[in-house]
Amino acid sequence: MAAFAGRSCNVIPESIASDAGVAGAGVLLSSTVTAFLVIGMAASLILHDVRWPRKCIRNPSIVRRKLLSGYSDQQILVGIGLQSVGLVKSWQLSPYHFFIICMLSLLSMATHNAALLSLVNDFKRDWVLRWMRQLLMFLNLLLSIVYGVFLLQAKIKDLPDTLPIACAWTRPSDTTRLGGLDVVATVVVVALNCLIFGLATWYLQSRRQKSRAFRVVQAMGIVAMAGIAFGATTRAYLLSQAFGTPDVLLSDEGEKTWSFGQLLGMLMLLLPVISIIEIKRGDASIAPPMPDDVYSSGEDSPERLVGRELAPMKA
Repeated sequence: MAAFAGRSCNVIPESIASDAGVAGAGVLLSSTVTAFLVIGMAASLILHDVRWPRKCIRNPSIVRRKLLSGYSDQQILVGIGLQSVGLVKSWQLSPYHFFIICMLSLLSMATHNAALLSLVNDFKRDWVLRWMRQLLMFLNLLLSIVYGVFLLQAKIKDLPDTLPIACAWTRPSDTTRLGGLDVVATVVVVALNCLIFGLATWYLQSRRQKSRAFRVVQAMGIVAMAGIAFGATTRAYLLSQAFGTPDVLLSDEGEKTWSFGQLLGMLMLLLPVISIIEIKRGDASIAPPMPDDVYSSGEDSPERLVGRELAPMKA
């Protein structure tokens, strides 16, 4: 590996090959559609609960809650998977593709947190599932910090764009960029991820929340997650070959081609339709949400509520 690393880092190619699996048109579009679909459903669910707090217990919006629950699990795992694969392939990925993965993982984080904002009382029913989610959120944070350190090292050493991102740790550099907008932006993103994790942890684990403060946090949180999703999407689109202008010379236009993998990603967007039909037909059900005053009044705890039977509700 050392010989391979030295050889790849000393020779600077003029261009790099495209990678449709990272920055292809279908990958970006499917990620974007999923993110804003989830954020839209989460916002509508929060608005529904605010306007009709008692009605939401009798009519708990089963379809949206069921879909959001599935999307929440999916998005946190997508974020962890994207970053894990990116780190494993750090000797093959250029800073350009590495940054695209960073933006997609940031998008999945915002999507997961949007679902968390609207389904927090559902997640509190089972302390095992709640702490499992907390562990996944912490793992996602660690990976995002490692990603930020990689990108920061590449910016400081002024790594050529056509070299693998891992060369930032082995290749000596004559120039050092300790400032600049890119370096500051990377530090801000890492700090923002840590702040969001802290707030999400408090939101998920807190048992006593006043209803008004709870709703304010929900409203501010959903706006913040929508802003982060919009910013990450815009940055990825403007930088990608499929929709914008890359900051590195690509030897082909494979990221603009709608290959089988790109079309498959778009077709996967139809899966929620099947879930909606199953819920409407009564083949799947979800327990109704817990009233907010259960947690704010301290009458009971989520752990005690686990053993209670919750009758399936019809859509």
